Amino acid sequence: MFTIDAHLDLSMNALEWNRDLRQPVMAIRSREAGQHDKPDRAKGVVAFPELRKGNIGLVVATQIGRYVAPDNPLPGWHSPEQAWAQTQGQLAWYKAMEDDGEMIMIKDLPALEQHLALWNDGTPNDNKPIGYILSLEGADSLVTLDHLHRAYEKGLRAVGPAHYGPGRYANGTDATGGLNLQGRELIREMEKLNMILDATHLCDDAFRDAMDIFNGSVWASHNNCRALVDHNRQFSDDMIKILVQKGAVIGGALDAWMMVPGWVRGVSTPEAMQCNLDKLIDHMDHICQIAGNSLHVGIGTDLDGAFGKEQCPYDLETIADLQRLPDMLSKRGYAAADIENIMHGNWLRFLRKAWK
Repeated sequence: MFTIDAHLDLSMNALEWNRDLRQPVMAIRSREAGQHDKPDRAKGVVAFPELRKGNIGLVVATQIGRYVAPDNPLPGWHSPEQAWAQTQGQLAWYKAMEDDGEMIMIKDLPALEQHLALWNDGTPNDNKPIGYILSLEGADSLVTLDHLHRAYEKGLRAVGPAHYGPGRYANGTDATGGLNLQGRELIREMEKLNMILDATHLCDDAFRDAMDIFNGSVWASHNNCRALVDHNRQFSDDMIKILVQKGAVIGGALDAWMMVPGWVRGVSTPEAMQCNLDKLIDHMDHICQIAGNSLHVGIGTDLDGAFGKEQCPYDLETIADLQRLPDMLSKRGYAAADIENIMHGNWLRFLRKAWK
């Protein structure tokens, strides 16, 4: 089944992890054998051949560059200008992949429909470019609102104002506090540009401010449920209800600590914690029960988002195994139309409405 993944940190993997994503996953793992500079070395699950094998023809692909103040212990750049330069290097990699025929940027409705026709024409996908919608995870790198306009002209279509900790525009995971003046101006300007607001990573205070102020299209590219795993990174039932009212789609994430309670980083294993793809469906089902339908759930794996096999479902060897989900959803009682909604339909309906 044609599949959309609404959150992949492809450029981060290419440039910071030094992975040639044109190579198969197993070749990348083999090249990284014996390396220990990152916890997920030789454990990656994402590469272009596996995306094609899994019929994942459209992704939301990120740029990311966090600014950290002198008192912020998180990793990141020491000035917004450095963060901006990092995201522009990431954009250059996406453009290099376009030049090589591996990817194609999707930034409007005609391009979307043309790409869907190509991927669903019945011919093998082996050499088809993977479509990508460019998204910015955390807005720190937008030095000024003029930079937002520059980024839009270069194809940026979605922005998540925050990532982890305190941000220049909004506070994110593990932080508190509402949108500052800059953040309010940012999302108002995004609305004027018809950009998508990604609610992922907004702390509760900033989330409520953003939902009150922003009248444009809202999605949550990669988020799970607080009711199942109690952490501020997850959405509470009240937050899910607000997103449903906004017409949002929430992408289920495959980072193990977000899927099962009690995960201890660097200690827990997917097998010991019984973290499998069924746990993802638990989160999806929770959202469907709140919404009363299957119209607000999609896939946003976050796979290889600085973790690999050591911190994702044990029954997923590569991202191509997303194709196991339709049968699993069917066994859980989901009808064919609901399964199509989750695998691709909800994201497509969202984009067609946002870009019409």
